[in-house]
Amino acid sequence: MAALGGFILSDVHPFSCEAVPGYKCTGYRGFLEASSHHPIKTINEKLIAELGKVFPLKRLKCSSPLLPQRETSVLTSWNCDFLSAAFCINLLEGNSNSESLTCGKTEDMEDFLVSPSELNLPKSPGRDGKEEVHEEIYGQAKIWLRPSLLVHVPAVIQAPDFLPGSLHILSGPIFRKCHILPFTMPAFHETLFILGFNENLNDDYLQSLLDHLKGILDSLLTLTLLEGSKLSSSIEFVFQPNGKDYIINVKSHNFGPDCAKELIIGSIITSIPSIIHKDQCFVFVCLNLDLLAMLVWGISDWRMLWTFDKRFLKNFVPGKIEPFKSYSLYPPSYVHDISFWLDEKKGFDELEFHTVARAVSQDTVISIQFLSRFQHPETEQVSLCYRLTYQTCDKALTQQQVASMQSKFRKEIEQRLHVTPR
Repeated sequence: MAALGGFILSDVHPFSCEAVPGYKCTGYRGFLEASSHHPIKTINEKLIAELGKVFPLKRLKCSSPLLPQRETSVLTSWNCDFLSAAFCINLLEGNSNSESLTCGKTEDMEDFLVSPSELNLPKSPGRDGKEEVHEEIYGQAKIWLRPSLLVHVPAVIQAPDFLPGSLHILSGPIFRKCHILPFTMPAFHETLFILGFNENLNDDYLQSLLDHLKGILDSLLTLTLLEGSKLSSSIEFVFQPNGKDYIINVKSHNFGPDCAKELIIGSIITSIPSIIHKDQCFVFVCLNLDLLAMLVWGISDWRMLWTFDKRFLKNFVPGKIEPFKSYSLYPPSYVHDISFWLDEKKGFDELEFHTVARAVSQDTVISIQFLSRFQHPETEQVSLCYRLTYQTCDKALTQQQVASMQSKFRKEIEQRLHVTPR
């Protein structure tokens, strides 16, 4: 921007948003930054501090969440589902307009915090198969938003300063396509612990890490319990079919009897990819900090963690952990049904259907329910019907706003999913 304006850099001053009346952040605020008092930062620091009492720590700076296409092979080496769940962004060449990498107008960028999945809407082929690029020209290059911090493992363990026996720690945001469910989020903060050790000490190191991690997580989940209350959440490490890895389950009743369920807050990987040194064993622990914060404070809606509303952060006093008190009671909800004919040749991707709904509604769709499937007796064409429920977590939606989003959703699925709304 400076170069296009003919400016030169002559001095740098610290920026204080408090000194600018009416200033509003329109980008990622850095929940894990040193100056942050966000509950995600608080829970991460407590977790790291407790593990630091047992293991030497080495905190690493997390790199950009953007992953070039040439590096996507590392995704499938960890989990074959990672690549299909990753958000892809088409790079633009020769673009001098106000379109961003997300292909959204610059004035819409503030929606990133309310709707992280907006990043999934690059221009896609139209119904006639031609690219709808308008004045932009698409290059062949693509980048991906990392679906896990595990993509950084090769660089960490192959670094010359890697220290066996120390916990190497990475923390940062990750992004995954997912169905619309109460405790499933398209963007969240993850902490990755990497522990390398001599293969002869495998059992001792692994058991020590598992025991201390379980104790720490159990302790965190009791921080907001009132005196005399019973523990409403329990941690369990569930052994996986490969006989080497675990998932970290939490059986929680914090959100009422209707929401009592087992939540997966992380994983423990002890299986050895081909990139790892033969004389060492490694353990990788991934934790969903957003979900952990929700469980600790009793925050029932993950979208609240991304809100701009200042009343949210006022609930969290540095150095104290108290139960979260919601300030938005009974926000109105609206229900809309949608039916459409499928294109037999194109097929139907339900995950993409949910992803488009997230992006168009700016994460105000809280539920998508499959209602029915109909096959025309003469043409044998198939039609599906779904029910969408709209509701925000920190403000009231109007009927007009919802009707507008539903109308836009009908147009988007017709264009991107190659279906014909009825």
